[in-house]
Amino acid sequence: MFEKMRIKEHMEIADANGQHVGTVDDTEDDRIKLTKTDSSDGTHHYIPLDAVDRIDDNRIYLKAGAAIPSGAGAN
Repeated sequence: MFEKMRIKEHMEIADANGQHVGTVDDTEDDRIKLTKTDSSDGTHHYIPLDAVDRIDDNRIYLKAGAAIPSGAGAN
């Protein structure tokens, strides 16, 4: 299990295969807010904290099969 406090602005988020999903803008309640500039539709997208598998260095890895919001990871 990880600590929510370890999630910081500008950290990269990757899926279970290591593919870029987005960049952290902030955390709100029990979810991670992704940056607008890293989405195909220019809006914030959110990923629930329970979708996080692990944090290594400055990268957050999601669990296999975690739902990735549509529009996220465009860049």
